[in-house]
Amino acid sequence: MHNGGQVVSEDECVRFLQWALPFLHLRWKGFRRVRGQVCKRLKKRLATLGIGSLEEYRHYLHGSPHEWHTLDQLCRITITRFYRDRAVFRFLAQEVLPTLLAHQSNHEHPVLRVWSAGCASGEEPYTVKLVWHYELAALYPQVALQIVATDIDAALLERARAACYAFSAVKNLPESWRQEAFVKTNEGYCLRESYKQGIHFTAHDIRGALQAEPFQIILCRNLAFTYYDAGLQQQVLDSLCRILQPNGVLVLGVHESFVDQHDRFFVVSPKLGIFRKKEEGA
Repeated sequence: MHNGGQVVSEDECVRFLQWALPFLHLRWKGFRRVRGQVCKRLKKRLATLGIGSLEEYRHYLHGSPHEWHTLDQLCRITITRFYRDRAVFRFLAQEVLPTLLAHQSNHEHPVLRVWSAGCASGEEPYTVKLVWHYELAALYPQVALQIVATDIDAALLERARAACYAFSAVKNLPESWRQEAFVKTNEGYCLRESYKQGIHFTAHDIRGALQAEPFQIILCRNLAFTYYDAGLQQQVLDSLCRILQPNGVLVLGVHESFVDQHDRFFVVSPKLGIFRKKEEGA
């Protein structure tokens, strides 16, 4: 990193993050591989403030408590694409959703409610919609799919609503899906309006409770259980558990897990990070 004629080394950035992250209830382990994204943002922040080093920035944080909120924003990691970890979506389509839908189809007006937490620019909830459309909708025509997609970043939510993406974001999708569901324009691959129906984007910080009806599926992948410390992870898990229906499914990232929650969840697939909430007394 170079700032105002001074060099801020990677080692300095690492030391700074190892010092600062615990104050934000974040953990270094989750940031180790993606630190470059945060270090670049820190460089820009130093230039904006006219600060010459991360050591000076430490002192600035001590004297300016409001700056911690800005640092928290700088530490938000956004790495996403359509059909990320496709084995997860295959398993959901082939194993998880049919089981859930077997129960829902008994209702007079069956609805499958899905929450995509930390949805960034929309790739995950739209992937759920595409999987539903191409693999399940014809089998369950009586079931309505409702998706709530949340993120703390208003700019990312605007990009999600616009739903135009670079090829790198959509390249993992089956080619036939990409050709049918998207229109190629100067802005990239833009999702057709019909595939946006039933998805509601709203601003929300996963560290707080979401006021909504219960969900049958919650996707909270590569967020809380990667970047947050143990205490904050437990807080988020409690919040998710409260709004997940009994026998509902919680999907984490493929490298994520939570500590000793066997009293509340069955492990459906440890490899894919998929868990099912137990019924009370189970």
